[in-house]
Amino acid sequence: MGLLEKLQTQVLTADGAMGTLLYSYGIDYCYEELNITKPEVIENIHQQYIKSGADIIQTNTYTANAIKLERYGLESSVKEFNESAIAIAKHAAAPGGQFVLGTIGGIRGIRKSEATLAEIIAALDEQAGYLLAGNPDGLLLETYYDFEELSSVVQHLRKLTDVPIISQVSMHEPGILQNGLLLNDALHQLEALGADIVGVNCRLGPHHTIQAFEDVELPSKAFLSAYPNASLLDVEDGKIVYESEADYFGRAGVLLRDQGVRLIGGCCGTTPKHIEAVKKRIADLPPIENKIVKKKKVIEIKEATPDQHEPLHEKAKKERTIIVELDTPRHLDTTAFIEGAQILNETGVDAVTMADNSLASPRISNMAMGSILKMQNNIRSLAHITCRDRNLIGLQSHLMGLDALGINEILAVTGDPTKVGDFPGATSVYDVSSLELLQLIKQLNEGISFSGKPLRKKANFSIAAAFNPNVRVLDRAVKRLEKKIECGADYFITQPVYTKEKIIEIYEATKHLETPIFIGIMPLTGIRNSEFLHHEVPGIKLSDEVLERMRATGNDKNLATAEGIAIAKELIDTAAELFNGIYIITPFTRYDMSVELIHYIQELDQQKVGDHNYVKTTN
Repeated sequence: MGLLEKLQTQVLTADGAMGTLLYSYGIDYCYEELNITKPEVIENIHQQYIKSGADIIQTNTYTANAIKLERYGLESSVKEFNESAIAIAKHAAAPGGQFVLGTIGGIRGIRKSEATLAEIIAALDEQAGYLLAGNPDGLLLETYYDFEELSSVVQHLRKLTDVPIISQVSMHEPGILQNGLLLNDALHQLEALGADIVGVNCRLGPHHTIQAFEDVELPSKAFLSAYPNASLLDVEDGKIVYESEADYFGRAGVLLRDQGVRLIGGCCGTTPKHIEAVKKRIADLPPIENKIVKKKKVIEIKEATPDQHEPLHEKAKKERTIIVELDTPRHLDTTAFIEGAQILNETGVDAVTMADNSLASPRISNMAMGSILKMQNNIRSLAHITCRDRNLIGLQSHLMGLDALGINEILAVTGDPTKVGDFPGATSVYDVSSLELLQLIKQLNEGISFSGKPLRKKANFSIAAAFNPNVRVLDRAVKRLEKKIECGADYFITQPVYTKEKIIEIYEATKHLETPIFIGIMPLTGIRNSEFLHHEVPGIKLSDEVLERMRATGNDKNLATAEGIAIAKELIDTAAELFNGIYIITPFTRYDMSVELIHYIQELDQQKVGDHNYVKTTN
């Protein structure tokens, strides 16, 4: 009798964690390599679970694909790891006739950039081919946080094989996936794609897993599965531990069965004792045929609070829009910064932009200064946000705070690594790249947390992304722009540009895009400043002509300032003809230089109005 036939009339018990036991043995490297180097250790764990009463065991192949093995330099070992794993499991199961599932683990977490779907399917093809050659009783897809990935994998596998497919999602919050999809809807979609058993595993312990299933309707054809963790994890003396008594886990197995689950196993923290407890509790219980679903109250997501200003990207599609960057202080005296911001605002800029500890050097928080500018001076700010300094928790908290303050214009950037800044020993976080951050901010605009949980109100962010055009092959940079647009970028802000030819090149390369682009203009203050930017700051290159002109000013500060302004005006002449968005970067809090450039742009536009030839309506 096959696996699906047995599930028609029985609630079956699967095994528990493999990694937990290996970790407890002091093994802390690629577990799949043990299929070759220590097969007896793996088989012993299989036998322990079989002895505890498991009807089903899974192969030790969770990360046995080329993408995940690459981190160990073992990507060429996919074949031997998978072939050995299924041989070990089948040998262990042969005496008792337990079912053997070939395990394929999820690859993506929050970071979609870890692998494209094409790369994932290619790795899946290779791994699944070796597992299927070993004649498993089914394929187990586990720990998939990214529903797009799991859906694609299920569809692809269904075309490759008729063996049962068990597809399991993982949730950050009970009953909802990280993209905001309800668990009930996700499982039914997986059933429609061809999965024979649908369920959940990992992240949540028994309590929250049971809670998640309360909203899940019984599938029409598929069966439900659940592999909860032993508990929420804890860390003691640097080691991961799970606090859970086996009997508690066994009682939870009964409650999962009461929710209609027919395949019950364990994930992180579970051991043969946990599986034995489940088996004893559910061995004589028939499966649930009908279920009354406990419908939870739907949380209303309110519309975003309207911004008092038109979003910058909307304005820049129609008319001249000027933003000016003014660095927040490295010290605690904010007098000059606030004075400069007030003068810029009076001059007519659309927003004052503030970097997020640029060049990895600490400054007063742009959230704090943006709040002061807004509340005390009614100045609109644009806050940069890097992925360097905050993990996902900090990023979401920071963004929620910005929304609460009404600071709705933001620039999402990856951020310079800490080693270039004042604290080279500090840690760079980078839980996500700027691409994922764009997607997550757009998710907040739908009122959905990074974890998928409803936030009760939509955010209202207008999101800029960075564009470095100072590269040899501009087409590649434009391809990245297009990818950022797909991820949610509303407009782009460039690094400073120092030649008219580059501005024209940018226009020609991006004129097919409807997304506005703000051309960066940063006036130079002297030859030392110019050479530093050219030789040491990533993403900035000056032309030989510009360097020579600044070199000719010698040590005369006034002459250098005048020449820097003159160069900037020449660049503005070209940029203002081709782009509505101008981004002025204030050097060393010299807002007087920025004010002069703003006046110059305004004069140019007034002349154009007089000529009945106002600014262009795209880019």
